[in-house]
Amino acid sequence: MTTQPGFLRRNAVRLTALALLFTLYGFTRLPELPTAERARMAARFAFTREPLPEATGLPRRAIRQVNPSLQRIAAWISSVGAAVALNDLDGDGLPNDVCYVDTRVDQVVVAPVPGTGARYPLFTLDPAPLPFDRKTMAPMGCLPGDLNEDGWTDLLVYYWGRPPVAFLRRAGAGAPGRGAYEPVEIAPPGERWFTNAATRADLDGDGHVDLIIGNYFPDGARILDARTTQPDEMQDTMSRAANGGRKHLLLWQGGTSGEHPTVRFADASAALDEAVAHAWTLGVGTADLDGDLRPEIYFANDFGPDHLLHNLSTPGHLRFRTLTGTKTFTVPSSKVLGRDSFKGMGVDFGDLNGDGRLDIYVSNIADTFALEESHFAFLSTGDVKAMEKGVAPYVDKSEDLGLSRSSWGWETRLDDFDNDGVLEALQATGFVKGEINRWPELHELAMGNDALLRSPRDWPVFQPGDDLSGHPHDPFFVRSASGRYFDLAADLGLGDPHVTRGIATADVDGDGRLDYAIADQWETSWFFHNQSRKAGAALDLALEIPVESMAGTLVLPGTLPGSPRPGTWAWPAIGATAAVRLPDGRLRVAQVDGGNGHSGKRSPEIHLGLGRVAAGTLLPVDLAWRDVHGVAHHQTLRLPPGRHTVLLGEAQGKEG
Repeated sequence: MTTQPGFLRRNAVRLTALALLFTLYGFTRLPELPTAERARMAARFAFTREPLPEATGLPRRAIRQVNPSLQRIAAWISSVGAAVALNDLDGDGLPNDVCYVDTRVDQVVVAPVPGTGARYPLFTLDPAPLPFDRKTMAPMGCLPGDLNEDGWTDLLVYYWGRPPVAFLRRAGAGAPGRGAYEPVEIAPPGERWFTNAATRADLDGDGHVDLIIGNYFPDGARILDARTTQPDEMQDTMSRAANGGRKHLLLWQGGTSGEHPTVRFADASAALDEAVAHAWTLGVGTADLDGDLRPEIYFANDFGPDHLLHNLSTPGHLRFRTLTGTKTFTVPSSKVLGRDSFKGMGVDFGDLNGDGRLDIYVSNIADTFALEESHFAFLSTGDVKAMEKGVAPYVDKSEDLGLSRSSWGWETRLDDFDNDGVLEALQATGFVKGEINRWPELHELAMGNDALLRSPRDWPVFQPGDDLSGHPHDPFFVRSASGRYFDLAADLGLGDPHVTRGIATADVDGDGRLDYAIADQWETSWFFHNQSRKAGAALDLALEIPVESMAGTLVLPGTLPGSPRPGTWAWPAIGATAAVRLPDGRLRVAQVDGGNGHSGKRSPEIHLGLGRVAAGTLLPVDLAWRDVHGVAHHQTLRLPPGRHTVLLGEAQGKEG
């Protein structure tokens, strides 16, 4: 049959629209991975899982008591708080201890990781005798680290309803237990903060590790006070909100050890611009992105643009420049770093494309047939000099990489679980689990007038039983031969639904394979033991700063951080960098993490997958760090695959 020209002319508009519709549909379809390749990729991984130890004998709940003005959205307000961290708390040389927030019992639980032995009984952290009211306050996260520089790992717990509390390890206290920690204020008591993210970094380059606190609701609010008559407000817009809680930059001032240890910080938050200081922050990350050993800060913000801050500080004086990406004709503003209007919730750093530069992985809401914004995979362009002009040298490639879509995203993690030298990408997802789909109501709220947002009286009702992305699984993205990532969670037996907030990674048993734990909201939290039989070789580095001057860098093969060793007094070198050149020319890079992300905290050891590198092969490892006086050092060591503690000395590789 021949199509008549008149028919084409009469229906040109319809045919064009139909062609455009099919084209757009094609763009929305994700590429599929061939079955055989999917099976080969999945065969590289194997995990067994166990529930995290739970505190018993305590009353349980599945929602919080809230300010009466917020009662209609109580399920929304109750959607955060689960958190998890892996670290070495008992000094046995392995990061096989877990500190996590179990929202069901409203407690911070500390215990050995499942399967690592009953080395001490489970206990919970109690801030008493410091002021603490469980009717108006709730824990939101646990950040391990040596806060007072005495060689022992302390725990910083942050809350809704008060400033964070430092639980400092008492000298000579023996095994971890509630009596082994001294609760200490780090900010003026009596203030009401609502913290959802915290990390540690040497912000001013003085050689001491500072704190970055990301608050969410406005300071002074009464979010969890069911008895108050003071009404609370929500965000002032859905895409440019600037009425959130203040961010706090706390500079380390000193500390003491002993039976009653202490630590002091000075608030230097005035260094932040007001637009940065009052965003609704859910995730914080730091990394040295320009090579000067001063960490940049990334704030992942709800209801508006994220902020990347270029660090221009000097010892004792903080200064930052806000960086913004470059918009082009083909890239919408919301895919440009610093211009987005999305719902940032988690952030992590890693080299996604193997060019030796850290990239930035950020989670937003990206739920199919719901609110499909986009997660971000900001790849570095390598133009570090652009930072001096206020330009963020990053371009989002999340769609090309297959990392742009999943569900309601929270934590992100970039780590190498099969040691092939290529990072996997993990994500915590899910919001409120129920039976009644409330996405239509949320769509109406999101598309409505911003003037309605401040007052929760104008919000739809979100109560127990309502569902907003409540049944997703946590993606486990693996990179294929094409360079695109594919979610293999179901293939690995990890496809069951979760409502997850935090992801923590560590090699808990020292076998050279990374394990991980997840914190689920109002549900059981889990530990995943890596038993991948096809894993390649790995280099695990515990980079430590010794207080005492040493004659050069000392490498202790086969050990990881523990209690202070005789003759040394050291703590993890937060922010130190490592780069290893593999025999095939590939470069692997990482930095010591001080607690980046939303509510999950990886252990501070650097883990670098090497692929098929023979045991005993000496690899060049370039290290860079600042000593306790803030002096920058660079040094190259030759190390074989395996686990090494490196005590970073002051006599070699010294740089002014």
